[in-house]
Amino acid sequence: QVQLVESGGGLVQPGGSLRLSCSASGRTFSTYYIGWFRQSPGKEREFVAGFRCCGGNTNYADSVKGRFTMSRDGNKRTVYLQMTNLKPDDTAVYYCYANILSREYWGQGTQVTVSS
Repeated sequence: QVQLVESGGGLVQPGGSLRLSCSASGRTFSTYYIGWFRQSPGKEREFVAGFRCCGGNTNYADSVKGRFTMSRDGNKRTVYLQMTNLKPDDTAVYYCYANILSREYWGQGTQVTVSS
């Protein structure tokens, strides 16, 4: 079993930055896919960024390319989503996602609100 816990959300002004964290606990695996999704009210959940461990390229949604950067700290079993130049359209609940041996795991989500 794997548990994912997100943190780091909050209220930020347009143009500001936030860093989200996703900490994984439970069993360890040598290969997995991990990423970030987001969901705004009235919209479907959408892909933000993700990569396949280990050594795979990170993929980003077109809407966040050049502004968001995903990274990992293997020792801490944590992945991060550094978000810069935030826009009101980035307002959403952000979810951490993992696919391990074809089984999907989701975190509980963290709210990001971009507003002046």
